[in-house]
Amino acid sequence: MPNTHSPTDQPSPTLAGPGFAAAARRAFLATRPPFFTASVLPVVLGTAWASVAFRRFDGLLFGLALAAMVLAHAAANVYNDVGDDVIGADPDNTDRIYPYTGGSRFIQSQLLSRTQMTRLALGLAASALLLGIVLALLHGAGVILFGVAGLALGLLYSLPGAQLSARGIGEAAVAVGFGALPVLGASWLQTGHIDSGAVLICVPVSAWAAAILIMNEVPDIESDARVHKRTLVVRCGVGGAKWIYGSLTALALAASAAAIWQKVLPLWYALPALLLAGLGLRAWGGMSFLPSARTRLKRSIELTLLIHVLGCVGMIVAILSERMRYPQ
Repeated sequence: MPNTHSPTDQPSPTLAGPGFAAAARRAFLATRPPFFTASVLPVVLGTAWASVAFRRFDGLLFGLALAAMVLAHAAANVYNDVGDDVIGADPDNTDRIYPYTGGSRFIQSQLLSRTQMTRLALGLAASALLLGIVLALLHGAGVILFGVAGLALGLLYSLPGAQLSARGIGEAAVAVGFGALPVLGASWLQTGHIDSGAVLICVPVSAWAAAILIMNEVPDIESDARVHKRTLVVRCGVGGAKWIYGSLTALALAASAAAIWQKVLPLWYALPALLLAGLGLRAWGGMSFLPSARTRLKRSIELTLLIHVLGCVGMIVAILSERMRYPQ
């Protein structure tokens, strides 16, 4: 695929400059904050389920959990840039679709050095752990298990040597780290246990999170293969990736149907679930590495991100609407 990048296909050069304010802005934007919905919404969803199913809501616990999850997500994002720079995946990526694939480009644009990004990632991870300790003091040591598991998955995803993303299991790690763990962890934090309802609603979220990664790996397939970063898309090719993406779309729909059947979600949510599956099929149709299909692929990436947001918000609204319908 030819290099079709424009000068704006990278962080703005205006981010460079001296001073604390400029440094703080660079550090913040290096975490890729527009994508924090992937960590915020699952926590809100798990908390919403606990508040409706068990009438439990502690605002302090919710706020701390939300902050810890966002910090862990930010640490994973930054360290992913470090890991991909070390192995050469991002510097060698001329097929990226910025800002969705190919990393934040802060290292490649020399806005932050690899050492500075490493320190930022470790600082964010340490802050997340600190909040985890506070939560443990408030609610028990079980919080540490959720927190350590989430941080470990985020960092091991990119850590050279371990690098789950290169072993064909990075997609599963993302499904767990941005689906099951935050939904179940948030519900457990409010109630002290995990029930079948929380398990059912975490499955679509996990499927949507994995689908985002699968879609984002398509434009990076050649650069990843050159540095032996053997993602599922590298291993299976675009044709195999389409099969996986379609399966994840079907899994999200099936889990939603099961949640409706078990009265975890209201019957009216069947329509949004079907519409989300339809959007998934439309995004599936745009999966291609052909240069002529680049615009369609970008739209499919954006559509997959939108499915995650709409799906999570839809379930949150569906769950909370039941509380308004049957107040106690």
